[in-house]
Amino acid sequence: MTVFRPCIDLHEGKVKQIVGSSLKDTGTGLRTNFETDRSPAYFAKLYQKDGLRGGHVIMLGKGNEAAAKEALSAYPGGLDAGGGINPDNAKEYLDAGAAHIIVTSWLFVGGELDMGRVRALSKAVSRSRLVLDLSCKRTGDGWNVATDRWQTVTSYKITKEVLETLGGYCDGFLIHAADVEGMQRGMDEELIAFLAKESPVPVTYAGGARGIEDLERCARISKEKVDLTIGSALDIFGGKGIRYEDCVKFNNRRR
Repeated sequence: MTVFRPCIDLHEGKVKQIVGSSLKDTGTGLRTNFETDRSPAYFAKLYQKDGLRGGHVIMLGKGNEAAAKEALSAYPGGLDAGGGINPDNAKEYLDAGAAHIIVTSWLFVGGELDMGRVRALSKAVSRSRLVLDLSCKRTGDGWNVATDRWQTVTSYKITKEVLETLGGYCDGFLIHAADVEGMQRGMDEELIAFLAKESPVPVTYAGGARGIEDLERCARISKEKVDLTIGSALDIFGGKGIRYEDCVKFNNRRR
């Protein structure tokens, strides 16, 4: 059954909402929808109070490690953690309170997925504690995984076969539609429908949500199989399209 999944996006140690396609290593051209001095723990405790589980803390670049652990420690077992995680540091985030770790870029070598790394990571942290981030950008005939904070579009296409293979090594997928992430111009509905049909494990989709009706729309399009993360449109992140309390009510109605 589709539910709302909360998020905490961290950039330079602060909670922010960023237009995904503008995120670059150089720092130029960055488009920020929202930034706050409220701590990551503030949002984590808010989600805990409202019984929201399965959200994620994403570290967008370096310098966010302490902030991420602060959020995880504030809500043990309630949030997943991703961004720069690999087998060497995964235990740090699990010990800090992460329900799962989320990994993308480390699994790719030279733009190609390394299945040896997938197997090693799944074994190191256990399949039940691993979420694979297959955030992507639309290409001519589908979607290709984008790594390095969505800056590098790989040759790795998201297909039914890919989802079935990788689903054997993880507990779920997190998939940002990077082309529409943070823009509040509508979701990639074709991607949602594809994921709902082909993924063998739970999926959380993020990107483009702009109104509370998008939760119902995601539920309908995915036939209740894909959960939705909403960021920039939420009033707690400066948005005007969706009230956070309405998302909480949506989840409560579905319990």
